[in-house]
Amino acid sequence: MKTKKQKAFLILKICGILLLLGIALAFAFRNTILEKIIHRIDTKLDKEYQCHLTIEKAEFHGLTNLELNHIYLVPKQADTLVRIDELKTSVSFWKLLVGDIQLGKLEINQGYVQLVKTKTGSNFDAFLHSKKDKSDNDDVNYAKLLNRITSRLLNLVPTDMSVKGFAFKIDDKGNKVVFDFNQLALENKKLTTLIQVTAADFSQQWSINGFADPRDRKADLDFFNVANDTIKIPYLDKKWNLKTGFKSIHFNMDNLSMDSGELHIDGYSSIEDLFVNHPKIAGKDVTIKNARFDYHWIVGPRFMALDSTSTLQLNRIKCRPYISYTNETDKVYALQLQIPKMKAQDFISSLPDGLFRHFVGMEAQGNFSYALNFEYNNHKPNEVVFESKLKPENLKIIKYGEADLNKINTEFIYRAMDNGVLQRPITVGSSNYNFTPLSAISPYLQKCVLTSEDPSFFTHRGFINEAFKQSIAKNIKTKKFSRGASTISMQLVKNVFLTREKTLSRKLEEILLVYILENNHISSKERMLEVYFNIIEWGPNIYGIGEASHFYFQKSPQDLNLNECLFLATIIPKPKGFMYRFDTNRELKLFAKQQETFLTKLMLRRNVLTANDTIGNFPLSISGPAQSFLKQKPMNTIENDSLSTGEFEF
Repeated sequence: MKTKKQKAFLILKICGILLLLGIALAFAFRNTILEKIIHRIDTKLDKEYQCHLTIEKAEFHGLTNLELNHIYLVPKQADTLVRIDELKTSVSFWKLLVGDIQLGKLEINQGYVQLVKTKTGSNFDAFLHSKKDKSDNDDVNYAKLLNRITSRLLNLVPTDMSVKGFAFKIDDKGNKVVFDFNQLALENKKLTTLIQVTAADFSQQWSINGFADPRDRKADLDFFNVANDTIKIPYLDKKWNLKTGFKSIHFNMDNLSMDSGELHIDGYSSIEDLFVNHPKIAGKDVTIKNARFDYHWIVGPRFMALDSTSTLQLNRIKCRPYISYTNETDKVYALQLQIPKMKAQDFISSLPDGLFRHFVGMEAQGNFSYALNFEYNNHKPNEVVFESKLKPENLKIIKYGEADLNKINTEFIYRAMDNGVLQRPITVGSSNYNFTPLSAISPYLQKCVLTSEDPSFFTHRGFINEAFKQSIAKNIKTKKFSRGASTISMQLVKNVFLTREKTLSRKLEEILLVYILENNHISSKERMLEVYFNIIEWGPNIYGIGEASHFYFQKSPQDLNLNECLFLATIIPKPKGFMYRFDTNRELKLFAKQQETFLTKLMLRRNVLTANDTIGNFPLSISGPAQSFLKQKPMNTIENDSLSTGEFEF
């Protein structure tokens, strides 16, 4: 009778024999199995992506070495997507036994991947259709999912690789670019590449060299131009009118690992001489000399975050960003940014060239620190958190650049911009007959305009946090920029010191100049409001309240009654369309009356007006030259204009 030990040994022996037998059978029929696998892949590609996979020759050499010749992936009725003349690789047999593919060596000779888009479609359309899988489930574990995806991708990166004569091509309706890999080699964890990049009137040689270990999940790479010149990115300029490039990029990934159920990704990236040019960003090249990003990403079961230990450096500006997305009961998005105490002059000197052209030559003394805190909950959009705090320390502007804020206290020439065309010069000062001091402007008009445009003008310092919060909440809910948060201070800076171009550059300059104007007490609130009333547009080629009061009512600004002031306040958003507020009898339409009634009730509720102020007001009558614009309009007159919504936002 056999003992338990002998029985266990016998079972192991049988299992070993069966395993060896299985390996022997797999080895004997490996090419047959390979053909079936290829056929199964082709069937799946045909069913799900309408593509046909052809491999003219596929065979094993030994147990792990695989050779494939003349591989074609061709979508139905479209250009070839992939072609590879010769591919040799080795796979880990033991990984294959558990259903995992891990490439050892890889050799590719001649071939290409091409993305072709025409007026009727593209050869990659089918691959853009989303496929529903387990990752769409709300219960997915983000850390495990991302770790699984990165593991599989990195396993497909061979430990030794040689690619010659392989190209990546793009043809987007004639906008062509070719990335030809003349050399791509990974040997002993050292990566070397030589890429010939060709487009219309463009040719450069790029190189990516450095350390790469796909199994240990680490890399340290340099990306640069072989000619030691600026790398220019093709295709984007013709596709999106975006011109961009850089001198070099350094990428480092030091850690990619699971720890206590969380995926941690650590490393840094740096870039030299980055330039960007796009009409929506600025009027010329925006350049950054040096930038570096030290990152520590953490991915948990239900959250993703850029940890606050990460740092971002832009020239001499250093900050600590924190970004997170949490998907528990609610989806919560958070952003925090901290700039530790730094010299104000270092900040000004570090601003990207071309992005703040009005700051060129500006000099400052003192220090400052800054903190931003933003949080948005998709189930509580009206409870958005927005806190922006700048802490100055003996901060003082000692020399201005192109935007000399001191000119607001003197007589100066103002020229409005309309559709990119400079308008006639307006003198803002006593030498202009139509210039009206604040004391000579009807108090009713001041109250109406402040209530509709900026109720807290005399108390805020250029910005209204609550308005920003409401603006952010509405823009996120509507998924578009449907509401701004502009104060009179911001409108004044935009009109007097900046261009009217709708660019990121202009908006950023506006924010910084408003802060300087308001917090350095460069001008009094009264003077700022006085200038505002004397430069804003009130009608077609009508600038300033002096011109407006005569254009509409043949009166001086100080003689305007409440109804006239309500009318003038409500046309500020779109003054050139004032005539659409009237019917063919030259009386205000219903929507215009409702707006003025709404504004009146709001002012009464805020005690800006009293009941006595509304007594004895005559019906509105346009008596000045504006009468000539009040003509009978056709039936299709636009009334769903933003002026006619019957809504005000404060």
